[in-house]
Amino acid sequence: MSIRHGLLALLDQGPRYGYQLRTEFEARTGATWPLNVGQVYTTLSRLERDGLVEPAGEDDEGHQFYAATDAGRDELRTWFDTPVPRTNPPRDELAIKLAMAVTVPGVDVSAVVQGQRRHSIKALQDYTRLKGRALAGEKRPGVMPSDSNDLAWLLVLDQLIFQTEAEIRWLDHCETRLAQQAELLQARTAEATRTAEAARGGAAPVKRGRRLRA
Repeated sequence: MSIRHGLLALLDQGPRYGYQLRTEFEARTGATWPLNVGQVYTTLSRLERDGLVEPAGEDDEGHQFYAATDAGRDELRTWFDTPVPRTNPPRDELAIKLAMAVTVPGVDVSAVVQGQRRHSIKALQDYTRLKGRALAGEKRPGVMPSDSNDLAWLLVLDQLIFQTEAEIRWLDHCETRLAQQAELLQARTAEATRTAEAARGGAAPVKRGRRLRA
């Protein structure tokens, strides 16, 4: 997630101070990626260092306002115009967990998959309920209603729903892979056992009875 460009998008609409930026960012994304004020001011400091924002005065309460510079607006337009690259996909904790689980002895990988599926199904149900409320026009606590904020929230919810549905399908696929791997290992073990038994049987001395003469 690019907090940097998210804040630039807000500042492109006019000067704001840190708490305003935090509140508006969370309003537009449904607090899906919550920010703390420290993150906001750290990012503002870096943006100012890079010449993308500049101080824009204070109000009567001493709030420091920031505004986007021309370079900041150019940076924002470039961000909007450039597809998000997939060459370096973000680290996915679940994928890493399962990749490690299958290599660590004693881990019940099937149990890990099933536990995650239950969690993901519940999350999907929650997102679907939130979407239903949003479509019904239900007001969100602490968020000023507006068409743009509501549309932004719906887009975020759609992404979360699609992402969670894909995760559940991937978990189903993982379970199938695990079952196939277990069957393969069983077949290899059985084949190795048959080969060992055949080798032992071939090495045993052959007892021949005395031939009787007529």
